[in-house]
Amino acid sequence: MTLTPLPAFDDNYIWMLHDDQNALVVDPGDATVVQNALAQKGLRLDTILITHHHADHTGGVAALRERTGVRVFGPASEPMPEPLQRLSAGDEVQAMGLRFQVLEVPGHTAGHIAFYAPEWQGKPLLFCGDTPFSGGCGRLFEGTPAQMHDSLTQLAALPDNTRVCCTHEYTLANLRFAQTVEPGNTDLTQYTHHCQQLRQQNQPTLPSSIGLEKQINPFLRTQVPAVVQTALGREPSQSSDAVHIFATLREWKNQFR
Repeated sequence: MTLTPLPAFDDNYIWMLHDDQNALVVDPGDATVVQNALAQKGLRLDTILITHHHADHTGGVAALRERTGVRVFGPASEPMPEPLQRLSAGDEVQAMGLRFQVLEVPGHTAGHIAFYAPEWQGKPLLFCGDTPFSGGCGRLFEGTPAQMHDSLTQLAALPDNTRVCCTHEYTLANLRFAQTVEPGNTDLTQYTHHCQQLRQQNQPTLPSSIGLEKQINPFLRTQVPAVVQTALGREPSQSSDAVHIFATLREWKNQFR
């Protein structure tokens, strides 16, 4: 089975899994991108997974369903393009021979979910929408810092070799911020160089992995002394509690250029 990020809009990825006959796609904001990929490879669309309600993740669902009759799965408590099967934490989806566990990861939106397959080609697989990005995390449009911190902590507890399929190519911008937060992190320096080379070749920086993100992503490193020190230097009145450190970093990143 093949895992492919389909570029859409300016910086989105629609993830596709296929076995040369059937396909699953995640967060298809653009139906044309998916239809072109299906036609090019001669695939039948079997399943759509949706992580949250934003239009760049759901905009192509209705057209794809009308054209193919595809099954659609999405979060229980968000506005969704009906009809679909709604999912909460603890639910499972069987698709493409895989068992996806549903994780609730609020923060970016109030009802955001992720899909976790414990076993695919020897490693776990995570479709996480806009919760973590490589080197960063989603903006808090509807959730609180505590919710997003808890969601990221939940994902960080997954096995280190879990492939992390984020849905935006924000990596280099995120890494510029991460290096400002933690300039002495040699893992971060090496990863930044690697990602720069990939983008120079017009290659995606994704998927990442849980283990890598724990080494380089400041939003997963809110208890690392160097990150705490930098955050407190920016907001000296803040507590060193991990949620306060996360909130300081997230607000800083909102303004970072």
